[in-house]
Amino acid sequence: MEAKVVWKDNLHFSASAGSASTLLLASGGESEGFSPMELIAVGLAGCTAMDVISILQKKKQDVTAFEVKVTAERVETQPRVFSHIWVEYIVIGHDVELQAVERAVELSVTKYCSVQAMLGKAVPIEHKITLQPA
Repeated sequence: MEAKVVWKDNLHFSASAGSASTLLLASGGESEGFSPMELIAVGLAGCTAMDVISILQKKKQDVTAFEVKVTAERVETQPRVFSHIWVEYIVIGHDVELQAVERAVELSVTKYCSVQAMLGKAVPIEHKITLQPA
């Protein structure tokens, strides 16, 4: 895997990786673009979301809406690493089984999500499931 950032101006960068997509990075209170730490949180949310929805689809669960929210607390001193992470899975659907969602999350956390595996070595991560009818 390769990734690169190209400086635009001030603290703005254009980022790219193996896909054709690009995104904007910014830091220091700049409003345009993600900060690098936000990208880590987004990476965790995206990684586990892809696992969980894939597993729920294979389990024939009738999910009509799904989101993963990551909340991360950071230490006050430099480097401002994450000190705790909370991941909430919000699943909306028709007759979705809580046990199926719990198993999908467990598999993502313990087997499939590489971002979870890396971050879990450095910071405590807690998980919450919110299941709502459609």
